[in-house]
Amino acid sequence: MRIVRAEAAHVERWALMRHALWPDGLIDEHRDEILAMLREGGADALALLAIDAAEEPVGFAEAALRHDYVNGCDSSPVLFLEGIYVEPSARLAGAARKLTDAVMDWGKGRGCTEMASDADLANQASHDFHAAIGFVETERVVYFRRMIE
Repeated sequence: MRIVRAEAAHVERWALMRHALWPDGLIDEHRDEILAMLREGGADALALLAIDAAEEPVGFAEAALRHDYVNGCDSSPVLFLEGIYVEPSARLAGAARKLTDAVMDWGKGRGCTEMASDADLANQASHDFHAAIGFVETERVVYFRRMIE
């Protein structure tokens, strides 16, 4: 398993994996977001892929430097793990840890001393994953909305 920066050749596979992680978005929307990320290529964002022995992408991680307040953190910028996903068939082989370590190295090289992430309150599998790779839960939040009529 090797970790590479995502590039245009990976768009279709990456979009499918994003859709598996965030199914509320259409694959076309994920593809458009990926293409925008690749076009902008900003210094404050990173997208990595885990590539298996058959040279196929089997996981991805997206991260960004956040300069605004990040819940539970004290510094700025904060390295934020925006999303991480590994195909079910490739899980438990260390891909997620390798992706996370590569993201952390990237953030450290940009002066970050903290890395943050989030997960849906009901997503216990994600909570367990974050704990297993060294994250510590800092707080729980419930958001509310009221329509103005």
